[in-house]
Amino acid sequence: MRAANRGDTGAYHKLLTAITPVLRKVVRARGAALGPEGCEDVLQDVLLAIHRKRHLWRDDAPLRPWIYAIARHKVVDAFRSRGRRVELSIDDFAEGLAAEPGPDPTQGRDMEKIFGELEPRAAEIVRAFGLKGETTAETAARLDMSEGAVRVALHRALKTIARLRERMIE
Repeated sequence: MRAANRGDTGAYHKLLTAITPVLRKVVRARGAALGPEGCEDVLQDVLLAIHRKRHLWRDDAPLRPWIYAIARHKVVDAFRSRGRRVELSIDDFAEGLAAEPGPDPTQGRDMEKIFGELEPRAAEIVRAFGLKGETTAETAARLDMSEGAVRVALHRALKTIARLRERMIE
């Protein structure tokens, strides 16, 4: 660093080549939660800070503590700029996140909200077809309606459900 500060570009190149792997390890150890890309960004910030501030390093002081202090501060700055967010790669947890096969447990709650907005008979007709798998004839007989009336009521209920769903999405 002394030679680099006196203008020896070869010495400066050797210095950067020698400290980069060490700094990479320091940054990765202190900033593991930043992820590989985040650590490389911090490393670049450290090297840039060293370049910009190298004239402030005192020749009579050891170099290593000065460089480590810059690295430590740049890692802290990276965590501060990130805020309270913690970013983790979903790939690390993908196998543990797989849902058990079967129906979506929240789907029933959503449908009950929508059914609550329908007229009771329309909700019963939609349940009969969608959830119970009844035929038009079975639903008509159970509700004492004609098959045509059941089809018309079902069609109207499905249009209402579509409108309600659009409102819920907005």
